[in-house]
Amino acid sequence: MKILKTLIVGTMLLASFHGFSQTEKDKKIMKDAENAKVKMMKLDKGLQSFMDTASGYVVFPNIGEGALIVGGASGNGIVYINNRPVGMADLKKLDIGLQAGGQALSEIIFFETKEALAKFKDDEFTFSAEAAAVVLESGASKNANYSDGVVVFAMPKAGVMADLSVGGQKFTYTSFDDVVNDK
Repeated sequence: MKILKTLIVGTMLLASFHGFSQTEKDKKIMKDAENAKVKMMKLDKGLQSFMDTASGYVVFPNIGEGALIVGGASGNGIVYINNRPVGMADLKKLDIGLQAGGQALSEIIFFETKEALAKFKDDEFTFSAEAAAVVLESGASKNANYSDGVVVFAMPKAGVMADLSVGGQKFTYTSFDDVVNDK
């Protein structure tokens, strides 16, 4: 019985340490990601099947994008495996071309295979100019398919952007375990 109590107390301390090791910014991103998931699923209930069958996915609740010839975007997100948060992600985008404006959007990227997810987690994942996101609206997910193990859904929040450019998105991943071990 004493061993069981020790294990329970140890588990609770480990769980509380993990919770406290996240910064306030991380906690806000997690909350925003959960809210974005709820909004996106209300908009298109078909996303649930992607969430249930994907090897993993990342939710970027707030991506800011702006451009006048040269453009850029950035955002922070949460990586999920089995619908549980496992780490943080960072998105950076740089492009050049005929473009102007600014917008805010939420984005969710689903990884069909463990290999595609591993490539993302190893910071080897980038999107080229050819990559396209499905603009989320009711029923949009019915016709969406994976391309090279990835499918992307975007939900515009505000702003207007005219864009005919080339560039790419680069992602970085940090496991929550890495955050705990660094502290």
